[in-house]
Amino acid sequence: MAIGEAVQLKPVEVQVGEKGLERAIKHLKRKMASEGILRELKRRRHYMKPSVRRRKKEAEAARRRRKRAKMER
Repeated sequence: MAIGEAVQLKPVEVQVGEKGLERAIKHLKRKMASEGILRELKRRRHYMKPSVRRRKKEAEAARRRRKRAKMER
């Protein structure tokens, strides 16, 4: 991805029916969470250098390995 290139996220739509606005908002939040939109927005909030991103990814993998090893004992 080039610098300054915008990535288009697909739109999320929720129909407000007979159940009301509160129910539609709850459904929208659930849908956004399942599609990972909020996680993606948090990730893009600040630029992360590729080297930092790689170290973070490796640290997460190590944490998962330790957790899995602990669960197997």
